[in-house]
Amino acid sequence: MDVQLKRGLLDVCVLAAIKSEDSYGYKIIKDMKPYLELSESTLYTILKRLEISKMLTVCTAEHDGRLRKYYHITADGIKRIEDFKNEWKEIMSIYRFVTKEDEGDE
Repeated sequence: MDVQLKRGLLDVCVLAAIKSEDSYGYKIIKDMKPYLELSESTLYTILKRLEISKMLTVCTAEHDGRLRKYYHITADGIKRIEDFKNEWKEIMSIYRFVTKEDEGDE
């Protein structure tokens, strides 16, 4: 898969993982696990990129005597998810066009 495409898909997946509630690294990985494998190093790189892009914010809170970073999606992050949904419709249309000749082969 194209690296840029995969990067964009992973960004949207992380945003979707925190869309309904603020979350932290380990929980994000756990929530995404049924759908895709994501290493901690990859996740934290994505989270930093999304924070720089202002698609999420970070706050630190104490949990069981330790500090934990919680990630919160912003309006820009929500917009990115909505943009992705619209882009995906176009991608699926292109996919159907590319594979239309394969339909008779099944």
